[in-house]
Amino acid sequence: MPEFCSLITAAEKIPDQAVVTVSASSGLGCPDAVLSAIGQRFRTTGHPCQLTTVHPIAAGDMYGIDGIDHLAYDGLLKRVIAGSLPSGPSSMPSPRIWQMIGENRVEAYNLPSGILYHMHREAAAHRPGILTKVGMDTFVDPNLLGGCMNDCSPPDVVKRILFEGEEWLFYPSIVIDVALIRGTTADAHGNITTEHEGSSLGIYDQALAAHNHGGIVIAQVKRVVKSGAIKPQDVRVPGVVVDYVVTAPDQMQTTNTVYDPSISGESAPEGKVYDLMPWGPAKPMARRAAMELNRQDAVNLGFGVSAQVPRILLEEGLSDAVTWVIEQGAVGGMPLLDFQFGCASGAQAIMGSPDQFTYFQGGGFDRSFLSFMQIDRHGCVNVSRLATRPHVTAGVGGFIDITANARHLVFIGTYTTGGLRLTIEEGQVTILQEGKVQKLVPEVEHVSFSGSRALRLGQQITYITERCVLRLLPEGLTVVEIAPGIHLERDILGQTRLNLQVSPSLKIMDRRLFDPAPMNLKLPSKK
Repeated sequence: MPEFCSLITAAEKIPDQAVVTVSASSGLGCPDAVLSAIGQRFRTTGHPCQLTTVHPIAAGDMYGIDGIDHLAYDGLLKRVIAGSLPSGPSSMPSPRIWQMIGENRVEAYNLPSGILYHMHREAAAHRPGILTKVGMDTFVDPNLLGGCMNDCSPPDVVKRILFEGEEWLFYPSIVIDVALIRGTTADAHGNITTEHEGSSLGIYDQALAAHNHGGIVIAQVKRVVKSGAIKPQDVRVPGVVVDYVVTAPDQMQTTNTVYDPSISGESAPEGKVYDLMPWGPAKPMARRAAMELNRQDAVNLGFGVSAQVPRILLEEGLSDAVTWVIEQGAVGGMPLLDFQFGCASGAQAIMGSPDQFTYFQGGGFDRSFLSFMQIDRHGCVNVSRLATRPHVTAGVGGFIDITANARHLVFIGTYTTGGLRLTIEEGQVTILQEGKVQKLVPEVEHVSFSGSRALRLGQQITYITERCVLRLLPEGLTVVEIAPGIHLERDILGQTRLNLQVSPSLKIMDRRLFDPAPMNLKLPSKK
């Protein structure tokens, strides 16, 4: 039987030098009350100290859920291994964890979220680790940075090895001492459910990774009920692997959602009205991405403009034409935006993140819409870090898992950044002020996606911007469409140092993209 205890008592159970895994996805599923208690204990006693923390997806954000920032103190943290970290606009103060990383005050690594989840599964089964191609030729490859985020981090979390005559990446299992997980309800036996959560994330795998190595599992929940009050099929983590249970009755469903049953799949979103994407320079990009779809596609979404594509289909009366699949686990429904990103309203299913990432890594879906910060001459994409603004990005997250074997990838973003201003009038795009920073560069700062590997694998790669569409072809990065009103030499070729190819069949982008009225979009049937 687990011990039902206070937050202070739970924090006291964590030993010095422990390896602690934390389940969260920004504000979603974050055991923030436990993390806060650990930070408070350290400030009072100096313990626990020299922790290694593992975060498959970011714990906390910059808008009310502090997450890992509760632990961001010299002496408390020794090493952080994360799929992503809290991020926010450059106008806000940098999270303390980013300050520590940038100042070499903590060893820090960025690995793919799905790989981190699977490393827990391998550790739980006492297997040596993961042998995979996921991450090859990206910044997590030891031939580049080995996932290191600063100069003080030894390159020891991933290896490139030869197996059966082929090169693979090997991610050694990490033995977990403490798992910090979150659910909704615990019964008297410590069985944990997640009925109010937008996803169970990877709490069972993380709990097993600790329990099966003699570690401890601390579960934060909203409430405790008597034995027998929970249906066995609803249990996400059985009490036999839970050691301590703490209650936080006011824990939020997401950063700014107290509780919405349509997010947790407990009720259908009957009569729910979703905001459509407002008219503006980004809308033609989302519309152009929607034109890449076929009916009955299974489509993954990233953050940013990509997350607005479902709203385009909603406006066009095509909301049921495709099925959206999100790394946090939602299948179907309407993917949500902003603080609720990672959740879906009215999902058909909500899978565990580790299982969803198996689906992604194997290329089981049809296409993905993702963002970009930089593109280079090889078609490589950076979404994970900029040296000048590291805390503005969250890290790689599930991007590498998703892109590793995807059949069709669409990257969406503006052509330049930093002050870019444009107008769309009478179907014509006019650049009023060019961005100060070019995003098409000779070499990306961080290789989050390898263009050369994509060509070897035969992946279909499209880049959509506000002024043109490019494709990655064997002959190079090629402009295939141009927005009406845009000048090829001045606005495209003249705003990059790259030697772009121009398709001999270059065409004007569909003029319906640039009209505020609905497009009357038609999607072809899946081939």
